[in-house]
Amino acid sequence: MKKLLKFMIASVLALLARAVVHRYHPRIVMVTGSVGKTSTKDAVAAVLSARFLVRKSEKSFNSEFGVPFTILGADNPWGDPFAWVSLVKRSLALLVLPNQYPNMLVLEVGADRPGDLARILRIATPAAVVVTQLPDVPVHVEAYASPEAVREEEFSPAYALPAGAPLIISADDLYALDAARRSPARVISYGVAENASVRVSSIVFSEMEGVVTGMSADVTEEGTSSKISVKGSVGEVQILPVAAALAVAVAFDIPRARAIEALEAYEPPPGRGRLLTGKGDSIIIDDSYNSSPVAVEHALKALKAFPHAKRRIAVLGDMLELGRYSVTEHERIARVAGESADVIVTVGIRARAFAAVPKKAEVVQFDNARAAAVALRDVVESGDVILVKGSQSVRMERIVKALLNDRADAARLVRQEKKWREKE
Repeated sequence: MKKLLKFMIASVLALLARAVVHRYHPRIVMVTGSVGKTSTKDAVAAVLSARFLVRKSEKSFNSEFGVPFTILGADNPWGDPFAWVSLVKRSLALLVLPNQYPNMLVLEVGADRPGDLARILRIATPAAVVVTQLPDVPVHVEAYASPEAVREEEFSPAYALPAGAPLIISADDLYALDAARRSPARVISYGVAENASVRVSSIVFSEMEGVVTGMSADVTEEGTSSKISVKGSVGEVQILPVAAALAVAVAFDIPRARAIEALEAYEPPPGRGRLLTGKGDSIIIDDSYNSSPVAVEHALKALKAFPHAKRRIAVLGDMLELGRYSVTEHERIARVAGESADVIVTVGIRARAFAAVPKKAEVVQFDNARAAAVALRDVVESGDVILVKGSQSVRMERIVKALLNDRADAARLVRQEKKWREKE
């Protein structure tokens, strides 16, 4: 019964969203991939806002429900029947009354199960597609026959592009480069590879008076170089959404100076490498939104390179939805963690595999985030840099919240909405 109700609601939402797209004909930029979609979507929307009236997906609204919510300009009604009635009324008003509707939609799209993106593509057809990283072992792989099947589905919006339409891909991703050969689209690449259309180099930590404030880099396009920066988050991976957004600027003829100016207001969303002040004058790298093997590798690389650290503490939760790859990937990441941290704190049953590290790293294990949050409050010291990362359902933001020096910073964490807090 529950599945039938979900199907019926999704069908109605899709019908309404299709009708709105048909009436207003907005240009649609879809952002797909396994890593960094939300950050990239936000950066792309910032750049396009320099020229267009833009609406973007809120947070990570990237499903067969989230995409229609964005098209209809509605919040998630959750379980509130009155909110659902209001959503339907709003949708009908869009269809029958005069409205000023955005001429550009930036839609994050994601796949949890086979066929998810096919359903989304029946709602809206992209005018441009941005593909983020397609790793060896993607998240949600347990629901698919193979990693290749996940990558193929995540790349599928590119196949819906008309000939000559912009396809923005990572020049560092062999899977995306290979798949792009099967598309008639106009390929614009970004990344650190020398042949990237928008090439990033000299990625470094930004500092002010010895305090890390974010990341900065050089970006080169058509032989001209500029400086770009990301405030409040760390890791080389935080620069890539900005590079992707500049590639989108190339696709839509937005002058570089204007695009870089628009990006000055951009900051990565909560839980994506965000810098926060922890107890005892420690530093928290809040990467608690979600987790997958390649994302953990990126985060650990940032922790290892973080300057002026007294101790580097990696608080790592379970990586979920990996299916038959779970054991080997947890064991592989354990080796990376052992080379990146002085102290490794594991949270969850699967994360116990992170204990298999060189003995030079101290290891502490907890069954859940609540227990870890209580214990860690008395452990951190001045000068410690603490990375917190784990899959969504492990609720690693509870640990970040417990370690905050200023409780008001809790508003900057993921999953702080009333519905999420009720689950605590």
